[in-house]
Amino acid sequence: MNDEEENRMGKFFILHSSFFIKEMNLLSPNEKERYSRQILLEEIGEEGQMRLKNARVLIVGVGGLGSPAALYLAGAGVGTIGLVDDDVVSESNLQRQVIYTEAETGLPKVLCAKKRLEALNHAVHTEAYPVRLTEENAGNIIGNYDIVVDGCDNFSTRYLINDTCIRQGKVYVYAAIREFDGQVAVFNHQGGPNYRDLFPDEKGMSDLPLPSKAVLGVTPGIIGCMEANETLKLILGYGDTLSGKLWHIDLKTLETYTISL
Repeated sequence: MNDEEENRMGKFFILHSSFFIKEMNLLSPNEKERYSRQILLEEIGEEGQMRLKNARVLIVGVGGLGSPAALYLAGAGVGTIGLVDDDVVSESNLQRQVIYTEAETGLPKVLCAKKRLEALNHAVHTEAYPVRLTEENAGNIIGNYDIVVDGCDNFSTRYLINDTCIRQGKVYVYAAIREFDGQVAVFNHQGGPNYRDLFPDEKGMSDLPLPSKAVLGVTPGIIGCMEANETLKLILGYGDTLSGKLWHIDLKTLETYTISL
């Protein structure tokens, strides 16, 4: 084959490859049907659905907050969802952690959650990490994702998520709950504030007594869905996110307020 023939073959290969990649990035008829209700939204459309399909979201803690967040992100068609949790399902979880069943008591949460998400949406790829997030593994795990969703229940893990996200330029969707109250914020988005701007005294926070375990089951459900909502807005680029803001709700009175950080 001479140089001219090699050049023609090279051009053909490039054109063919580009066409193939373009075709691979199109939504299938099944996907168009499955997501038809949200594709109808002008803020999403088929292009937005492709963004969801290509997005990678990590959920740290698959408990009360992580359960609804994971279910709705998988339902929306987020292409890759990572799950980090070293705990097992207990009977006391079932009142609020609706991703699990009674038959799964005693089994690793991330493996049960992975099975549930794949049963909900076979097109979603889930990656299970049955470990606790630590200084040693946080960089490698978080580095594989675009957005980190907070489903944990302790200050040290939140500082670790925050600092790792800052180093890697990742967005951190934060939430916390107590009894009938919940709050949500978005950190480290486009140069916005981070978790340390809200709670700068890490040692002082760590010295506080553990928060009460008392919680109404729907509280994490509502707050976890708010985290999913913020995550979808970040992926799709519509609406006003909670970057630089802290949103709070009291479910006893349904009073809400948003403060600037």
